[in-house]
Amino acid sequence: MPSRRSFLQAASLSPFVSLSASQNPPPVIKPDRLKQGDTIGLFCPAAPAFNRETVLIAQESLLALGFQTKLGPHIYDRYGYLAGRDADRVADMHAFFDDKSVKAVMAIHGGWGCARLLPLLDYSLIQRNPKLLIGYSDITALLLAIYAKTGLVTVHGPVGSATFNAFTVDWFKRTLMEGEQVTMRNPVNKGDNLTQTQDRITTIKSGLARGRLVGGNLTVLSHLIGSSYLPDWKNTILFVEDTHEEVYRMDRMLTHLKLAGILEQIGGFVFGKCTDCEPTGGGYGSLTMEDIITEHIVPLGKPAFSGAMIGHIKDKFTIPLGIDTEIDATSGTIRLLESAVG
Repeated sequence: MPSRRSFLQAASLSPFVSLSASQNPPPVIKPDRLKQGDTIGLFCPAAPAFNRETVLIAQESLLALGFQTKLGPHIYDRYGYLAGRDADRVADMHAFFDDKSVKAVMAIHGGWGCARLLPLLDYSLIQRNPKLLIGYSDITALLLAIYAKTGLVTVHGPVGSATFNAFTVDWFKRTLMEGEQVTMRNPVNKGDNLTQTQDRITTIKSGLARGRLVGGNLTVLSHLIGSSYLPDWKNTILFVEDTHEEVYRMDRMLTHLKLAGILEQIGGFVFGKCTDCEPTGGGYGSLTMEDIITEHIVPLGKPAFSGAMIGHIKDKFTIPLGIDTEIDATSGTIRLLESAVG
C-alpha cells in the first residue's frame, strides 16, 4: 500500500493539481496580441449552439476582422441544456490551448456550465501555452479560475455570438490587437435631448483607485465563493455586471461578497450594466438597484462608480483581468496602466 508521502509526491506531478489562489498568486502572464490572419478557436463551454447560423455569423464576423477560425470538434454537441458532456467541452478547450496554430480561444456564448469544467481543466497545460481566452457572462468562471490558477491575463469581452458593431470592435482592436493602454470612457451622445439620457455614469464615491482589474458576471462570481477558483482580492479593482436578476437577488449576491470579506479587501469598485434588473410586480415597494449599491458600496469609502459599458449589452468594453488599472470614479473612466498583451 503506498505511503501518504508517495501519494503526495505523485499528486504534485499531476497536471491537474490545483495551483491554489490561497498560496502565493502566480506571476502575471500576458498572452500574445492578435494579428491579422491569426486563427481564433471557437467552442461552446456552457450552453449548446442551438443553430448553425449563430456559429456561421460568429465566423463571418471574425473573418471580417481579418481572422481565421477553427471550430471545436464538439461545438454542436448537446447534452440537455449543456453543449455536450463536461469532458468533451474541456477536450475542445485543451485542444485549442495545445494547438500552436490557434492564437486565441473564444466562446460562442454563455448560458450555464463553465463552473462544471473547473475541476477538469489542465491548468499546467494552459500555463505552458498562454493565449487569449475571451468571453463574458457564464465564461466568467473560466476567466477567474484560469487567472487565479495560472496568472494568465484573461479577457471579459465579446463572445462569438455578440454584436460586433463599431463600438465593440474598436475596443477589441485597441486592447487586444494594438495593445494600447486604453482609457475606457462611456460614449457621450445626447441626441436631440438637452442632456445625456443613455449610458450615463453615476459616481458612488469619488476619487482615484489603482489595482489589478478583476471581476465579471456577479451571479457566476458569487457562486464561486468558497472555492479555490477565485483570485486574491487585496487592493483589486472589482467590476461586476448582470442581467435579468431581481433586485433582491442582486442584494443577496452583494451581501455574499460582503460577508465573504471580498468587498472590504478591494481598492475600488465598478458596476457595469444590470440589464432588465428593475423592480417588477406590485405589492410592497421594492428596493432599487441604486438603493442596494448605495447600501453596500458607499460605506466602504472607496472610489466607486456605476454605468460602465460592461455587461449583456451591444456596446461593450474589452476588459482584461489581471492588468494594473486606475479608475477615476468622478469621471467614470477605467485606465489600463499597462498593455494587456505581449
